[in-house]
Amino acid sequence: MTIFKITRRTLLGAALAAALPFAGASAFEPGSTECIAPANPGGGWDFTCRQVGKTLQDLKLVPGSMQVVNMAGGGGGVAYNEVVNKRNEENNLIVAASSATATRLAQGAYPGNDMSQVRWLGSIGADYGIIAVAKDSPIQTLPELFEKVKADPSSIAISGGSAVGGWDHLKALIAAQAAGVADVRTVKYVAFDGGGEAVTQLLAGSVQAFSGDASEAKGFVDSGDIKVLAVLAPERLEGDFAAFPTAKEQGIDVVGANWRGFYAPGGMSDDAYNWWVEQISTVYASDEWKQVMANNGLAPLNLQGAEFEAFVADSISKIQTLSKEIGIIQ
Repeated sequence: MTIFKITRRTLLGAALAAALPFAGASAFEPGSTECIAPANPGGGWDFTCRQVGKTLQDLKLVPGSMQVVNMAGGGGGVAYNEVVNKRNEENNLIVAASSATATRLAQGAYPGNDMSQVRWLGSIGADYGIIAVAKDSPIQTLPELFEKVKADPSSIAISGGSAVGGWDHLKALIAAQAAGVADVRTVKYVAFDGGGEAVTQLLAGSVQAFSGDASEAKGFVDSGDIKVLAVLAPERLEGDFAAFPTAKEQGIDVVGANWRGFYAPGGMSDDAYNWWVEQISTVYASDEWKQVMANNGLAPLNLQGAEFEAFVADSISKIQTLSKEIGIIQ
């Protein structure tokens, strides 16, 4: 199968890497901490900031509570530009990132910016993709959805929380390709600022399907507002998502995993950087975070510091290759 994915070997291998105690005490003492979620409330970046922020607070790893600021626009580009150009030397600031961030960087969608301008802190798991429809949709399976696309591409619009050419878009195209859609450029995709808004438009009837991630869809699954056609995982997830079939079960051999993690301002001090790497590693290893992962369909991915930076660089390289294959970039 010709897809871009985080392989099971990557995920499981990373899961086996024990979170080592941080070597050496940090001289950094945090003040009021802030996490930027580069999208509107309700999406995956918002989930990352709020859930990690709550766990940091519950474990008393930060003073008081972490402020979460939603900064939507440009598929994360507004936040990236803000951090690079206006908040480059702040030590109390982290920013939620994901495969969507790597995708936009890979495609040159943050004009004048690249991954070297920020510091990459660590991952907190991987979020498998889903494709869903509204609860009252007549479409019952993933093959049925793509049969409708084949018959009349204009009849099906798929929403997502990333920009055109972003990770939610690519997931839909990869699935369509695996389902036998001859020209995936005919797949109609509508971009919104975050998964929450993309699902809202699905429920309003503006689009017929939604491409997103398990964590950002969790609330809508719990409320019964959406029907998950397929999870883009190699096998069924555990916990609340165990009831939903994989695409592979339905004859569409595709896997799409979205890593989730954080970057920090490029001018952050080494002491502050090391302190944040330590805190994120502590969150990842905690029982509290294991429960969050189980409740929200997150798979293991434990990469911190330099190892995480190398992983992001590799992700960007792979996404550039895929984007060229399907004509997103030249």
